[in-house]
Amino acid sequence: MIVQFWDDPSAVPADVYECLESWRTAARALGFTHVLFDDASSERFVARFLGRSFAAALARCPHPAMRSDYFRLCYVFAVGGFYVDADDIYCGRELPEWLCDPRLKVQPLIYDALSDAMVAPDVFLEERKESPNWIFYVNNNPLIAPARHPIVESALARATRVILGDSDSRLDIQATTGPGNLTRSLVEHALVPRSTAPQCRDFAFLCDWTDFSASRWPLSYRDDERNWRLWRPGRVEKDAGTRLSG
Repeated sequence: MIVQFWDDPSAVPADVYECLESWRTAARALGFTHVLFDDASSERFVARFLGRSFAAALARCPHPAMRSDYFRLCYVFAVGGFYVDADDIYCGRELPEWLCDPRLKVQPLIYDALSDAMVAPDVFLEERKESPNWIFYVNNNPLIAPARHPIVESALARATRVILGDSDSRLDIQATTGPGNLTRSLVEHALVPRSTAPQCRDFAFLCDWTDFSASRWPLSYRDDERNWRLWRPGRVEKDAGTRLSG
């Protein structure tokens, strides 16, 4: 199952639609089912499979990017699957067999605080370079795992606890539901002593993910507050159904 999210299905920008269509085509060719969730269908799914508290947390996410982050944790935890962002475009390469093994698969990333830019994967994966200015983390896109994976469970539990326990609408999306939250859960999980050998660990890094998929730049929605990086929380109400469209 290839799962994606866009909050309003009636207002998908043409350039985002092209990205989504690339994954629909890939799903048909590879024998997968493709499902695009939106605000309404994601709320129904979460309420049905996880219950009231999780549905309440999803409803309290004030921005589409945050709802996308939270929903993917809910979906993958509840039933397992393969989540990929709507602004990624499939590159046409055949997806590997490990897609269906029982490990969590995540993409490793590095941000260079000095240059305010991402470090190319081959630099830290092949050349094995490092710098005190680098911030290592894992992306939550794609998110591939079987149902009930403990790392996804931990990330979902923490996100739910923070969202429901915070009365301030200015939650940090990256840290609460995004890559920061998933990275924290993975590191905490990895630090627990286990009897299994490292090669038998229950997660794996997708070091070649960019061979399969590319984050499309530029896209029209990135120029306004549909882009969470440009969003000013005070302008969006958390309740009464007031949400950014697009």
